[in-house]
Amino acid sequence: MSAELLLEIRNLKTYFFTYRGVVKAVDDVSFTVGRGEAVGLVGESGCGKSTTAYSIIGLVPPPGRIVGGQILFDGMDLTKFSDSELRRRIRWKRIAMVFQGAMNAFNPVRTIGDQIVEAATYHLNITKAEALDKARQLLELVGLDPNLIHRYPHELSGGMKQRAFIAMALVCRPDLLIADEPTTALDVVVQAQIINLIKRLQQELKMSLILITHDVALTSEIVDRVVVMYAGKIAEQGPSDILFTKPQHPYTQGLISSIPRLHNPEKITWIPGFPPDLVNPPKGCRFHPRCPHTMPICREKEPPEIELGPNHYVYCWLHARR
Repeated sequence: MSAELLLEIRNLKTYFFTYRGVVKAVDDVSFTVGRGEAVGLVGESGCGKSTTAYSIIGLVPPPGRIVGGQILFDGMDLTKFSDSELRRRIRWKRIAMVFQGAMNAFNPVRTIGDQIVEAATYHLNITKAEALDKARQLLELVGLDPNLIHRYPHELSGGMKQRAFIAMALVCRPDLLIADEPTTALDVVVQAQIINLIKRLQQELKMSLILITHDVALTSEIVDRVVVMYAGKIAEQGPSDILFTKPQHPYTQGLISSIPRLHNPEKITWIPGFPPDLVNPPKGCRFHPRCPHTMPICREKEPPEIELGPNHYVYCWLHARR
């Protein structure tokens, strides 16, 4: 882990106030990202991964809002910033995000170049000619022909559009890039290319990275550290090499065991049941209704944070009782 912290999330709570009740989408989440570090945020759909990312950049959609905790970015608490301050000082300039389904986020009636140029002129205060030159450089950086600036989104394949959106996210050379399910709807070969591209750019530009995905196998190839989320809370976090070889939380173990393997294809397990309703989450550990090791205390009290080793933490009563 990088010695110097860039991002520190402390006890973050982001709730959605709906007609059914309060959805505790992110509930008391804490983790860090070091300078130049790649962190994976993994878990099933609906566990709070994307909401955590939107909280960081101040784009939580209504009826959601941050109700507690701190988001410390380079020493600044972003929860204290107004939307205009975030837009002027942080969003896209220092923290950029590749949104889920980003390849469909381009305006279909404007060229790729026009849209990158617009982002560059708005955030960097440069001329249109300078922005056009920068757009060419960015497309080349992500492995695309610079002349694609004259093309419309429908003229590009899914993988090409994803690369182009990554290029637009890098307009300001951000300190932190958040990639939310960057390989959604792409075929397996293109998925690998996009993941390798993100890793290369992260290393070349020396930026920090948060990779959000439900694909655990994909995460193992790119990140230094993994944060496993379940039902709005963190189940386990630690170095990727340890987490993928010796997972300690029953949920993490279930995720790892569900990955198909060529050398032992018949040994695939799954996690029974379904994630809980976050309007009325279960008392105690939120995973206990699906856990094969549930004890009485799991149904009554939330598990504490247990340190298992350097930067390796698990939130499980199995380890607290040892």
